Amino acid sequence: MKCIKRCILKIALPVPINHYFDYLAPTNWDTRALKKGLRVLVPFGKQQKIGFLVEVSKTSTLPSSQLKTALAVLDKEPLLPDSLLHLLEWTSRYYHYPFGEVFANALPSPLRKRKESDHLTNSDITPIGTSHDNTLSKPTIALNLQQQAAVDTVTQSLGIFKPFLLHGVTGSGKTEVYLEVIAAVLHRKEQALVLVPEIGLTPQMLARFQNRFSIPLVLFHSGLTDKQRLRHWYLAKTGVASIIMGTRSALFTPLLHPGLIIIDEEHDSSFKQQKGLRYHARDLALMRAKLENIPIILGSATASLESLANAKQQRYHFLSLPNRAGKAIQPQLRFIDLRHQKLNQGFSPLLLHSMEQHLKNQGQVLLFLNRRGFAPLTICHACGWTADCPHCDQKMTFHKAPAHLQCHYCAYRCPLASHCPACQAPKLVVVGQGTQRLEATLKKYFPAVGIVRIDRDNTQRKGSLERLLKKIHRGESQILIGTQMLAKGHHFPNVTLVGVLETDAGLFSADFRALERTGQLVMQVAGRAGRADKPGEVLIQTHHPQHPLLMHLINEGYLSFSEQLLLERQSSMLPPYTHLALVLAEAKSATYPLDFLNEIKHLAKALRTNVAVLGPVPALSPRRAGYYRAQLLFQASKRHDLHNLLQALLKCSPNLSSRRRVRWSLDVDPLEII
Repeated sequence: MKCIKRCILKIALPVPINHYFDYLAPTNWDTRALKKGLRVLVPFGKQQKIGFLVEVSKTSTLPSSQLKTALAVLDKEPLLPDSLLHLLEWTSRYYHYPFGEVFANALPSPLRKRKESDHLTNSDITPIGTSHDNTLSKPTIALNLQQQAAVDTVTQSLGIFKPFLLHGVTGSGKTEVYLEVIAAVLHRKEQALVLVPEIGLTPQMLARFQNRFSIPLVLFHSGLTDKQRLRHWYLAKTGVASIIMGTRSALFTPLLHPGLIIIDEEHDSSFKQQKGLRYHARDLALMRAKLENIPIILGSATASLESLANAKQQRYHFLSLPNRAGKAIQPQLRFIDLRHQKLNQGFSPLLLHSMEQHLKNQGQVLLFLNRRGFAPLTICHACGWTADCPHCDQKMTFHKAPAHLQCHYCAYRCPLASHCPACQAPKLVVVGQGTQRLEATLKKYFPAVGIVRIDRDNTQRKGSLERLLKKIHRGESQILIGTQMLAKGHHFPNVTLVGVLETDAGLFSADFRALERTGQLVMQVAGRAGRADKPGEVLIQTHHPQHPLLMHLINEGYLSFSEQLLLERQSSMLPPYTHLALVLAEAKSATYPLDFLNEIKHLAKALRTNVAVLGPVPALSPRRAGYYRAQLLFQASKRHDLHNLLQALLKCSPNLSSRRRVRWSLDVDPLEII
């Protein structure tokens, strides 16, 4: 059947406008070949854009004389399966983000730009792994009773949607559970999608999977070129790759035979996109598993309060691994009371002495400080001047080699002056500790000991992180210094001592999530100690050793600690017991964001809903990269009340007089509200 009366094509375009665009179909197009999800080349203003077909209709709200004609259909079949199209539509509705931009976000960059489909074949690509037999390459490790019970429970649910929360202490063998369940999935000739929070965890996880399976496996992360990403995408889509592993964007990878989704370290905030489409990969993975009708495993030693609350309400099936695997035992955790102690560049005498003892016993020492650079503050000892970023309301961090000041918010850099810009005195001093200063200090104390530092500053180059990790595993470096990059998921069997240099900042933050994150970070970094046959010790430096929640965490464990936090959240009516949305506005003038947000607030108040409107107020970081920032928070006890309000506000927002003077964004279920 051909379009005799000029069919109307509803096209979603990757533009920041939340509605579809109507185009006329050429009269020689066969409507039977037009399917939802096809890429269509259309004129848009003076440009040509690639859009996505949503619907073929006979009517339009505009007269046909005002409609332009589509230029070409670029695909014979939709690039994404129906389940993924439904997921993208749900994502657009839930996060109130234009469907065209959501769709484009799910495709590799070349498919968003090229006018013709790439005609790749399997012979063009060499995946990781050589065999296509879906066999195990090595004998499996014997599981303990708890691991086997978890595997049996999940494998009984293959082929149906069921969410599992796998909570296991650090070193309990969660990865072995993943591998055994994936083996069962592969025997069903299905594919497994594994998401990890950061690229830094990918090499270690990849090595574990390669040692177990001799099947095609592909990776997705920010380090891939566009060509590599497209090739890996094609392998997953055609079913050649049996295991797909990657960071949050891998969630949208099409699978020919989906069988299982795994979210490792599900609590990690890296799964939340903080720019553009502000989605949470864990939450969308749950929806995808439901649409694909497959099980999903959320794994963590420090599960998020949201996931634990869902498990308590029996929305998730809770699986527990309470003990470490093999002969390893949980490390001993102790506080070092810093009150009245004389510190040497952040080190207490007890920590330095313990380091010396563990190094003598051929153990490795891991030191954690979640602050990169040399020192967070540069000050004039004569007049009190401080080095502030000219574009942000933030102090600049001093970095060595080469010596410079850097803003960790907008990345502005400048050389360190020899004299104070305010009084010209040559008395500039750097105050506080960063990972670079720890490294310099320890080289003086332990000159003959190999030291490795892992943070964002020295892992930027391709392959740099892998080289540093190899030095650790070969024993060339006995002292490990790092930020949270080093605390997450790594397996260092020879680490016997972990030193946490600072925990107090998270105990008194304005962010209601700070205590949860502090508890997670402490337990994660503590879990690096004693993971093999050597016992581990964890020393935590603090000025508040009697803080009730910190004591509860150390003495009773993370699950009991999280129960206390959930009680606090419930009494305070905070997530997961209420639902939030944040509108952030920024402009070159300090008044414009507040003007815009006040207009939004007046609209919301006029609608008389059951949603609380808080603000607007300047953001806790009120100026960043030259832009003044303010925010407005919506809070509702029922999710549908919140979304109904957001939908109404977005319909009215184009008519606001102050809209053109600001850049603004909407964040549903924000993780950062300060």
